[in-house]
Amino acid sequence: MISYQPFYETLYRKNLTEYALIFKFGFPAATLHRMKHSKPINTTTLDTLCEILQCPVSDILEYVPPEDI
Repeated sequence: MISYQPFYETLYRKNLTEYALIFKFGFPAATLHRMKHSKPINTTTLDTLCEILQCPVSDILEYVPPEDI
């Protein structure tokens, strides 16, 4: 399973909110909703987040094996 927990930790570390992503950077609220519900996002979205947050992909998502859930 893909976990977006690192994304929320990165937002906190960079002192950003989802509100700022939506209204300051124009990031789609629907995509944040998908991430909150562990739905897949595409690599273009990952690229956009990496650019906005100035971070590697590992700061946005991680793979969690099913037995660890």
